[in-house]
Amino acid sequence: MELLGHLRRLEAEGNPIQVGLVGCGQMGSGMVHVVHKMAGMDIMAIADVDTSRPVATFKEIGVPDSDICITNRPSEAEDALRNGKRVVTEDAMVLTQLESLDALVEATGLVEVGTQVAWNSILNRKHVIMLNVETDVTVGVILHRMAEKIGCVYTAAMGDEPGVCKTLYDFATSLGFDVVCLGKGKNNPINYEATPESCREEAQRKNMNPKMLAAFQDGTKTMVELAAMANATGLAIDVPGCHGARVDVPDLNKVLIPKEDGGILHHRGCVEYSIGKVSPGVFAVVTSDDPRIRADMRFYAMGDGPYYTLYRPYHLCAIETPLSVAEAVIYGEATLFSDRLVAEVVPIAKRPLKAGETVGDLGSPDIYNLVYPYAEARALKAMPMGLAVGGKVIKDIAKGEMLTEENVTPDTTKLVYQLRQLQDTMLATEQSLERQ
Repeated sequence: MELLGHLRRLEAEGNPIQVGLVGCGQMGSGMVHVVHKMAGMDIMAIADVDTSRPVATFKEIGVPDSDICITNRPSEAEDALRNGKRVVTEDAMVLTQLESLDALVEATGLVEVGTQVAWNSILNRKHVIMLNVETDVTVGVILHRMAEKIGCVYTAAMGDEPGVCKTLYDFATSLGFDVVCLGKGKNNPINYEATPESCREEAQRKNMNPKMLAAFQDGTKTMVELAAMANATGLAIDVPGCHGARVDVPDLNKVLIPKEDGGILHHRGCVEYSIGKVSPGVFAVVTSDDPRIRADMRFYAMGDGPYYTLYRPYHLCAIETPLSVAEAVIYGEATLFSDRLVAEVVPIAKRPLKAGETVGDLGSPDIYNLVYPYAEARALKAMPMGLAVGGKVIKDIAKGEMLTEENVTPDTTKLVYQLRQLQDTMLATEQSLERQ
């Protein structure tokens, strides 16, 4: 049965998928409205440090005050859910403990919070859908492996560009095409100087968090998304930071191809982004060596080849995320996960950082980030982005200098640090065994 049929059946049976949401910002609150219009699924509990936001969101979809329970006690929250009420809490860990919830969506974008939510959800055999790619590129491998062993689903979300790109990759690869380049559009050139203050006016106009907008403008979000795409597919990072060429859709299959064929790539099989007229779309440049398939592609108006562009002109972020929730609960399937690291997101100093300072969050005035091939990042002793945040500078770092194990020490009390150590050891052991 197709997904819609399953959801309609669940609705008819009075047994909709019960979802918890962590983070009720722009994307999280928007997803609540989408799910409210869907069959077979309800968002029943929301965790946010500002409880007024989830309360307001529930009221917007018509939930009366009398049906909203605000509590930080798991037992009280569970009782409320069993009585058909919605739950609001400041403590995200409460949601990971609630038996009535089938799945959690993590939408904070904070690496440590995302790690704790995902880990504890998995320990409680609860599916977890990450609208938090920052956590995924840091410790996604070990979270996926743990979920597999326990018998639940850990997945990145459909709607985010990595998830949408993965569907294009799967489509093309399943049909026997070679994926030459998989990528996304970015709606403006990267501004490595962007800070929350420089973004404040625009953020207010767009009803965004200024720090989040700065993380978009300084390229961090794009680098994170490219790393997730590479790690999920095995496609490479062609050059650190990627090319980011200004290429419009008609020219993607002329520029994002190997150099020997007139393009800019050093080899086939890369992830990339374009600042041309591609955003908000995603694309895959593909090829086939079969003359009949090439003739058919010409017949179907895909061009003369040998390179062809598959283009999806939109990604709808949190609006599409409920599809990942449904696939995880109904089919036990993930939209996107990583089983190895091909790419690493590496922090670079936006300003001179002095010994003794604490490194700020993503989008802060302290760092921007670039995506590197994983092996190259390891050789440079680069500090993974997700561990650098909140770390201590132990040696002065010049503007434009990479944050490394030699100039920053991470906060070893964080769960993300502990899981990353386990993940690094696991992957190093596997690589050693492969070489034997």
